[in-house]
Amino acid sequence: MPKSSAAIVGGGAAGALAFLAVVIAFVWFCRNHCKSFSNKNSETGSSNPSAIVELNRGGPDSGARHGPRLFTLEELNQATKHFDESSLLGYGSFGLVYKGLLRDGTVVAIKRRSGAPRRDFVSEVTYLSEIHHRHLVTILGYCQESGFQVLVYEYLPSGSICNHLYDAIQFVADTRSEPSTKLEFKQRLSIALGAAKGLSHLHGLKPPIVHKNFKTANVLVDENFTAKVADAGISKLLEKIEEAEANNACDRAGSSGVTSEMSDVYSFGVFALELLTGQEALHIGSLGSNESLFQWLESRLSSNNLVDRRLTGSFTAEGMRDLIRLTLQCMSFPAKRRPRMEMVVMELERIQEKEMSMTIVMGEGTDTITLGSVLFT
Repeated sequence: MPKSSAAIVGGGAAGALAFLAVVIAFVWFCRNHCKSFSNKNSETGSSNPSAIVELNRGGPDSGARHGPRLFTLEELNQATKHFDESSLLGYGSFGLVYKGLLRDGTVVAIKRRSGAPRRDFVSEVTYLSEIHHRHLVTILGYCQESGFQVLVYEYLPSGSICNHLYDAIQFVADTRSEPSTKLEFKQRLSIALGAAKGLSHLHGLKPPIVHKNFKTANVLVDENFTAKVADAGISKLLEKIEEAEANNACDRAGSSGVTSEMSDVYSFGVFALELLTGQEALHIGSLGSNESLFQWLESRLSSNNLVDRRLTGSFTAEGMRDLIRLTLQCMSFPAKRRPRMEMVVMELERIQEKEMSMTIVMGEGTDTITLGSVLFT
């Protein structure tokens, strides 16, 4: 064979080997990196068949965000000792609430009510389970069996703010014993801000979700006292289930029965008032309407008994004044005078930042609670 022909054959063989090496490298790259890319997608909520199988089984990936898990009633019976009274946490708008321990060791809150299986129940729960926010309680799954509708939520060990604010107060002959937990002013500001962020997120969705039942009992806290709003979307879910019209419900905002984001803002104002006074709004004076609650607050601005006495020494006069003003704005009439929740969040962040900086410089807050001439002059 001539040298030129041998060179051509040799060059062709070398080229073929090089091409084969490129193909092998490409296949290796796809097997490794494409798999990695698929896993990354699953972490951001994209479909991953193996993860979905594990989710339905209640396996290690059951916390991944792939929609609500369908529980069996037998699983939930085991988790709650057959819904024994010892597992009962309380009663909410959806029904009785139980503490449950799943097979994988996860502690959950389980809400159960009587009801026949409904397709719209599943679709609504699926939609609500896709709403994730640091300050919203997450729906993990559901069940429809044996004449029951059940919702499974993440469990927050420290319960509702009620447990720490006024539930433990016992009124006896005009005296009261104090709750075991003392929430200082900066803690209450942080709780208010967390709840406001949760509501603001709901209002910012497309379409927006109006809570309709926002109250202190529906603000829960975890072990770090991070506030989370519970029961978001449950009012709408119940309306669909019971085929009831929203106009039949009493509108807390007093705006002709029409429930809007502004009704949530009013309810947030009531929540802030309870944080300020340490009292349940229903027990404040003799209240015949929402306007009278607003008037009650205005009438107490110059008194010395508006602010919860347990806050003594934990706030600055300026910080307290600003929070009271924001509370009044949220409870204003007519509703159009109220700020939107995103503005409430911004104002609370400003108050919190200023309160933190002032107490660092000046030490803790006011030694005695004196309003009126001190706060509003």
